[in-house]
Amino acid sequence: MLPDPAMPEEANEDGMRTPATPEKANGPERPAAATVNIPLVNEVQLTAATGGAELSCYRCTVPFGVVVLIAGIVVTAVAYSFNSHGSTISYFGLVLLSAGLVLLASSVVCWKMRLERKKERRRESQTALVANQRSIFT
Repeated sequence: MLPDPAMPEEANEDGMRTPATPEKANGPERPAAATVNIPLVNEVQLTAATGGAELSCYRCTVPFGVVVLIAGIVVTAVAYSFNSHGSTISYFGLVLLSAGLVLLASSVVCWKMRLERKKERRRESQTALVANQRSIFT
């Protein structure tokens, strides 16, 4: 029987087991195992907990992308100022630079997709409004 995801507090037979605290430190008896229930979280609970932030990826990736890009610029500049071409630190700087650029590019793509969805929704609602208005006057 599968547990209901809406009720995470229900007991689960397949729960993780951890040893209970032993009463005697040096006793020959083995401690009994206690069941620990791990709550299941569904999408509605996640949205409520995060305030819907999981749908705004571009807002999160822009600051992280800028910070990683700046760190990559600094590390690469330090590495090449010491003429350490091909060293570990220069590779690390280049990886940071590319990761920052990828994060910024992905945020731009997410932002463009969101704008397109907004335009599409606006077009659909405008079409429905015009169709409704025509049906009223005919």
